[in-house]
Amino acid sequence: MGTIRISGAEAVIRCLLEEGVDLIYGYPGGAIMPVYDELYKFQDQLHHVLVRHEQGATHAAQGYARATGKVGVAIATSGPGATNLVTGIADAQIDSTPMVCITGQVGRHLLGSDAFQETDIIGISTPVTKWNFQVTEASQIPEIIAKAFYIARSGRPGPVLIDITKNAQFDELDFSYEKCTGIRSYNPVPKLNLDKVAEAAALINSAKKPLIVFGQGIILGQAETEFKAVLEKSGIPAAWTILGLSALPTDHPLNVGMLGMHGNYAPNLLTNECDVLIAFGMRFDDRVTGKLSTYAKQAKVIHFEIDPAEIDKNVKTEIAVLGDVKESLAALLPLLDAKSHDLWHNEFKELAKVEYESVIKDELNPSTAGLSMGETIEMINKHSKGDAIIVSDVGQHQMFACRYAKFNSTKSNITSGGLGTMGFALPAAIGAKMGKPDREVVAIIGDGGFQMTIQELGTIFQTQVPVKIVILNNEFLGMVRQWQELFFDNRYASTKMINPNFVAIAEGYHIKSKKVTQREDLDAAVAEMLASKESYFLEVMVEKENNVFPMIPTGACVSEIRLS
Repeated sequence: MGTIRISGAEAVIRCLLEEGVDLIYGYPGGAIMPVYDELYKFQDQLHHVLVRHEQGATHAAQGYARATGKVGVAIATSGPGATNLVTGIADAQIDSTPMVCITGQVGRHLLGSDAFQETDIIGISTPVTKWNFQVTEASQIPEIIAKAFYIARSGRPGPVLIDITKNAQFDELDFSYEKCTGIRSYNPVPKLNLDKVAEAAALINSAKKPLIVFGQGIILGQAETEFKAVLEKSGIPAAWTILGLSALPTDHPLNVGMLGMHGNYAPNLLTNECDVLIAFGMRFDDRVTGKLSTYAKQAKVIHFEIDPAEIDKNVKTEIAVLGDVKESLAALLPLLDAKSHDLWHNEFKELAKVEYESVIKDELNPSTAGLSMGETIEMINKHSKGDAIIVSDVGQHQMFACRYAKFNSTKSNITSGGLGTMGFALPAAIGAKMGKPDREVVAIIGDGGFQMTIQELGTIFQTQVPVKIVILNNEFLGMVRQWQELFFDNRYASTKMINPNFVAIAEGYHIKSKKVTQREDLDAAVAEMLASKESYFLEVMVEKENNVFPMIPTGACVSEIRLS
């Protein structure tokens, strides 16, 4: 490819186009203005979405990435613009979401002088990025952006930040672009050791009570088909982390439910009964393991993982199989014996009955006058038929959504997992819907988290993106209140919410809105929302003190899971 003489700012835009980017989220400002000026000239090729806060840009880019599997892109100015990206970057880092963030910076000659809107975003973002780099010369731009996209999407994905000084945007360079296909000393995918796969297969074949636990690695590795084939041949029950949810259809007979603090009774309890625990693409997070010293001590653990740093980090493994999970599963499949494990499955079924009678039955068909979060999710299932992308925020409603939402296809559950970021769902739903315009996208949000990024209703209004928004309003910071009830003698310190008229606010943004307070109105309201071709806001007033169970108390063993 020949070179052309252009400005650094134009080079940024041309690099994005070379990487196949057609949609970015951002907010302009002085230090990034040269890039925005060039973006104006290329607006027929590269669509920019003006968010209302830079945090919204990162969450929207995350939603886009999670729904499509592509790299999300966010852009902001220096100083507060850059620092406002940090929460979303940290969220993307812990949840392994591929994202490239571009920030403007003061001119090179002003660096370190405490110039107006100068912040050391490289220093600030280093702990929460997969890689970052400050560009101070225009000639650096093509190589650095190429590396950024390669690093963000390769191996275990993650966020990358590029900080570009203003002089580098104005100065000219001889532009040509070559995509990055490798970086010395960076090995994103370990070479698969087939001997380790054979060892794993032998141990799995000998197991009497094997249990598979799977996470988002199945989705990130695009290994859903291979995973399903391994499950169906081996006959092993499989439980998921919240980020692994939707990698396997909810109603698959080998899907035994959710792991972790508010997960299902059977997979949590039987984690400490299995003889072989096989983990795929998950990191043994503390919300899954509970008290580590008591977690699956009777089991031999096999860990299939792409990131060597996760091996033995929390849970000691008997066999570690490093590599791309799609390749690993394909190698494992022919080595497995075909089994059914009927007696073992019956143990899951009996415990599932206990959970249904103790928790689920009343949650989905409550005897109380007030609406429950669970029955609201079930009503969405009824009308979406499991085909919607559900984007949940953080709190009780998140746990109810993960527990009860139905999914038929992958990349359908989008939520903030490791960081637990309130305010995630509204902008993430915008990104998800723009990435997958042919799919219904429903944001499930609590009244607390909604107010953290409520301004992104303006983005919905301006772009006319047809996102469906469901606020489960219990007039509390519900998850914190539940802990206060159970562990702090009902001292509801700073958790009661005095909320505004949400419907009036949504209508102020010209979004069709409805409020439901009675059970008999819920069905028709959800049907109307999902039938709408435009954005829709539905507020559901739910029980103020509706708790989410089962629950493993903090620091407790998975076997100490409580049903009430």
